[in-house]
Amino acid sequence: MSRRGTAEKRTANSDPIFRNRLVNMVVNRIMKDGKKSLAYQILYRAVKKIQQKTETNPLLVLRQAIHRVTPNIGVKTRRNKKGSTRKVPIEIGSKQGRTLAIRWLLEASQKCPGRNMAFKFSSELVDAAKGSGGAIRKKEATRRMAEANRALAHFR
Repeated sequence: MSRRGTAEKRTANSDPIFRNRLVNMVVNRIMKDGKKSLAYQILYRAVKKIQQKTETNPLLVLRQAIHRVTPNIGVKTRRNKKGSTRKVPIEIGSKQGRTLAIRWLLEASQKCPGRNMAFKFSSELVDAAKGSGGAIRKKEATRRMAEANRALAHFR
């Protein structure tokens, strides 16, 4: 048992331009090696490209893309007594689901060949908001795996 007290939950700050916590969460996931200003540049350029492509509110597209990619069921690896591992389906909470959605969107946009990260991220967000793209495929694959292993749900 830990002797330290429990860590208090901190709420994420909002970004300087849009005053939105979700944007700040995405920026923190984009950031590499502590270069937050570069992460902000990437996101704001992507938002500008979304504005030009769709001619709608880019924050609405971002929110809709994250909502579409957010999983509600996933798999977790469990080891049984004999030593073999099984993938057991588990329910995913809203915070963890949002984190997974942001991670999947960024991974899918990084895998795309071609132009700069802002262009790739904006096109991935637009695709996810429409219901297609690499992040949506990842969500569907995770859901299919959980459905296939539904018989192991009692191992939770």
